[in-house]
Amino acid sequence: MVVRIRRYIVAGLLVWLPIGATILVFSLLLDLMDRLLLLIPPPYRPDALLGFRIPGLGVILALLVLIITGVLVANLLGRRLVHNYEKFLNRIPLVRSVYGTVKHFAEVVFSDSNASFKKVLLLEYPRAGLYSLCFQTSENPPEVRSRTGDTIVTVFLPTTPNPTSGFMLFVPVKDVVELDMSVEEGLKMIISLGLVVPQWHPVHPAHEVAASEASP
Repeated sequence: MVVRIRRYIVAGLLVWLPIGATILVFSLLLDLMDRLLLLIPPPYRPDALLGFRIPGLGVILALLVLIITGVLVANLLGRRLVHNYEKFLNRIPLVRSVYGTVKHFAEVVFSDSNASFKKVLLLEYPRAGLYSLCFQTSENPPEVRSRTGDTIVTVFLPTTPNPTSGFMLFVPVKDVVELDMSVEEGLKMIISLGLVVPQWHPVHPAHEVAASEASP
């Protein structure tokens, strides 16, 4: 009876914990975005004009700010302003390091170009017999290939559960194993500390996964 009750409690937690965490995260984000309304002068804030507060208006304001910023940056004048702004930040030692790192990571993650993660690889690290997930970012950097004489792949080895930090490594192609899992699945596995494992079959991965999901 005790074992059964404990099993029921764990099953209930597995249902409610993700729901609660999702609600908490979105509540914090909405509250943070609503605080953007404080940038508007008090007489012109929506709650002052309407006479009551509407939760979530900060989201609309944040989207408008992002859209307007994107439109400005997309033209020549906006790009010049951003360039001058970044030159100013690059003159401040500590700010330069933080801003540059965050900007580069954002470009890698949100870019649709060849600068984004390409593949999920398996690397024998930190010692022989132990393996880590990493992401291919580029291949065959000319100078590194010339200096080493090997076919090189550039990989990003993230830390867990925070994949925004990690190591960039130049690894011979013969020392990595390409996996079938997508970049999104690899990130989920890292963030979940290995608890979320993508389904896979050695012969027909996609077919077997679809069949297993369709079966009761």
